Amino acid sequence: MSFTLVGLSDHPPTMNALFGLFLLIYLMTLITNLLIFFLVLTDHHLHNPMYFFLANLAFLDMSYSSVTTPRMLYDLVTKRVTKSQSISIPACISQVFFYISFACSELLLLSAMSYDRYIAICHPLHYKLMMSWRVCAHMASMVWVAGCSVSLVYALLLLRLSFCRTSSIHNFFCDLPHMIQITCTDPFINMVVIFLTGATFGLGIILMTFLPYVYILSTILRISSKTGKRKAFSTCTSHLTVVFIFYGSLIFIYFVPSSTNMAILNKLSTVISALINPLLNPLIYSLRNKDLMEALLRSYYHLQLIRASF
Repeated sequence: MSFTLVGLSDHPPTMNALFGLFLLIYLMTLITNLLIFFLVLTDHHLHNPMYFFLANLAFLDMSYSSVTTPRMLYDLVTKRVTKSQSISIPACISQVFFYISFACSELLLLSAMSYDRYIAICHPLHYKLMMSWRVCAHMASMVWVAGCSVSLVYALLLLRLSFCRTSSIHNFFCDLPHMIQITCTDPFINMVVIFLTGATFGLGIILMTFLPYVYILSTILRISSKTGKRKAFSTCTSHLTVVFIFYGSLIFIYFVPSSTNMAILNKLSTVISALINPLLNPLIYSLRNKDLMEALLRSYYHLQLIRASF
């Protein structure tokens, strides 16, 4: 038994254009995030907590995009021959698991980055002690474990559901709300668990992400120097931009009521969340970050020296 993925379009010229565009976006996502991950890993100037979390974010963005994009590109090519885009139930549930796992992990990582900025600005003298490598490693481990745990609960609950034989998913990948909509079993237990974990987990993440900025803002306002204020603000703007973009797309996908009139906008927001956000994140951080640009130049000159030696 399998599901039919409706996808984004049935018009061949549109499908060709979407394939070229999304392939380009996906390759750029992999290249930019791999570059940040490589720079943080190899440049000792970037060996500090902020860039440690940024490297984790880059790896998450690559993983998050890779859950949906390769399958979508494959379907855009094969649909012109097979006229349908089918996916098996195990593959669909696996896609739900990894998609939610990476999304939850990214939300938690963004909250960890908020805490890092809070310690750096509000307690600069204790920063090295409070954000030691051991603490950072524990925080990163908790991010990955918690994200996988929440996703595993949702995926296991999907196994108790039965699905109709002629089920169509009106998107280009499997997601939890779509699976609930097409089930032939009463999803009451799933809905209760989703609501309870979503409410507690979501509220906790929101508090952990935005509460530190209340203290950060009050600390910045007490800084007398305009240069000091500008420098403190500049260390937070990139992170806040990424947070608002990621939260905005998720809110539109999961909390805006789905209807026929909103179907196109819902698919567009899904594309932004799954494809565009993972590309925007490295661009936002790299273009506004002198340390990363300097590390990139150092790597470039180092490669030039290696080439010259041969």
